[in-house]
Amino acid sequence: MPSLKDLRNRIASVKATQKITKAMQMVAAAKLRRAQEAAEAARPYAERMGAVLANLAVAFEGRDDAPKLMSGTGNDQVHLLLVATAERGLCGGFNTNIAKLAREKARSLIKQGKTVKIICVGKKGYDALKRELGQQIIETVDLRSVKNVGFNNADEIGRKVISMFENGEFDVCTLYYSTFKSVIAQEPTELQLIPAQFETTEADAGAGANSVYEYEPEETEILADLLPRNISVQVFRALLENAASEQGARMSAMDNATRNAGEMIDKLTINYNRQRQAQITTELIEIISGAEAL
Repeated sequence: MPSLKDLRNRIASVKATQKITKAMQMVAAAKLRRAQEAAEAARPYAERMGAVLANLAVAFEGRDDAPKLMSGTGNDQVHLLLVATAERGLCGGFNTNIAKLAREKARSLIKQGKTVKIICVGKKGYDALKRELGQQIIETVDLRSVKNVGFNNADEIGRKVISMFENGEFDVCTLYYSTFKSVIAQEPTELQLIPAQFETTEADAGAGANSVYEYEPEETEILADLLPRNISVQVFRALLENAASEQGARMSAMDNATRNAGEMIDKLTINYNRQRQAQITTELIEIISGAEAL
């Protein structure tokens, strides 16, 4: 049984931890609002660009002159997994869930005899995957020094991916990140970047079949500019979604930690009081017994 001094030290330690978790919860709550606004602001642009490219994709369906970023290499032997996670932990299962989704995909591809290459955007993704898939990780993008993620950071990653594709280093590229739903809900997401896949609505399909569009400049020139930009835009959106999801997950995790610390303090305090009362009672019995002996 721990002594009274041990219980006092443990209660003080848990109270100090509770102060830290409470402070981290408040900081995450303050950062969440700006991160959520940035993520929500990026969604319409990314979705609208996807709609424009989906419209153009209908026109290029089945054509031999379709851009390689849209049609691919015609093979799917080498897969590049772009895994975007956070640089820091203490945010619940946020990083684990993204890494788990990417790990399951990598296992499935390796089982099929495919070659898998992984680029980790964020330290925690590398930490989660290096034990099992360390040989497949070819690069890690460190954003710890970046206070607020900007489009230039995503564009740098996008240009790296395009350069690798043009050099024939992979056939298919898939992006993994977490879509922000709410403070308590973040959804791990898988998005294929190369060859580009777009959600074509019935309206787009009907328009492509029954209508004739004239583009200025030509469709090929538009796609030559939009397809590389779309990769950077999707990566930028993923980074913003991750930033909001990370703060939401951290806020929820620190709230739970603060509650758990409070419950632990209550239990330790009860044990401390009981042991202290038992010790006082024992001392009183000894004093009374000694007095009666005299």
